[in-house]
Amino acid sequence: MTVNRLRLDVFLVQNGYYPSRERAQAAIIAGAVYINGACVRKPGQTVSDTDAIELRGREVPYVSRGGLKLEHALKAFNINLDAKVVIDAGASTGGFVDCALAAGARRVYAVDVGYGQLAWKLRTDPRVVVLERTNVRYLDPNTLDEPPDFATIDLSFISLEKVLPQIGRLLKPEGEGVALVKPQFEAGPEKVGKKGVVRDAATHLIVCRRIVQFIGSLNWEVLNFTFSPIKGPEGNIEFLVYFSKAAGQSWEGSISEIVDAAWDFFDKGKVLPEH
Repeated sequence: MTVNRLRLDVFLVQNGYYPSRERAQAAIIAGAVYINGACVRKPGQTVSDTDAIELRGREVPYVSRGGLKLEHALKAFNINLDAKVVIDAGASTGGFVDCALAAGARRVYAVDVGYGQLAWKLRTDPRVVVLERTNVRYLDPNTLDEPPDFATIDLSFISLEKVLPQIGRLLKPEGEGVALVKPQFEAGPEKVGKKGVVRDAATHLIVCRRIVQFIGSLNWEVLNFTFSPIKGPEGNIEFLVYFSKAAGQSWEGSISEIVDAAWDFFDKGKVLPEH
């Protein structure tokens, strides 16, 4: 008798554990899902009705699933934010802000062009300086009480190439940062498919290499690079780059290997079908 097996994220939605695959994937990555007593962190793991599924702990420890992306970067890159001053560009509801505070940041400037999106618990936290209706590209460094040690960047509808030079002006001379690389906003419109999704690994490779080269053109160092285990809206694969304004040990890894690893992680072929 053949046992019908499904991806874990699909199985969880079909069986009523979560209302959407996005929520299911976030819970899996957060380590909240166990199969037959073992924690599973890969959404593409296959399961069947014969497997024992158990949910443990809190799904997402931050105000939004975006915090899991930064958490992954901090762990993967061995970044210490203890007592650091952080500026978060594109704060939105505050996933990155929440994660930075949990990692020990002393102060976080939460910058966003929008208004009223930041979670109340962060808005009322004395460690958070709320800078709403503020475009980080035009933020005057003199308006900050103290220059940030570290930048976190999660922006949409704009290329990092238009933002990073300004981030450099805001940071201390030895400042560092982590930026979320979103191919859907870096590639040309002809490379973006339905629902704003980049569906081929070749475009990911081109975009990631270009961003790394651009950071080098600023005379900064790329310290590390990886993919985000949490996909963006509509299923976009995204990447994380760790950079420093100061000279140091440059990352010598392979972008192509990172892109391949990302596609393997999400169990997809090199080209996604349109749907």
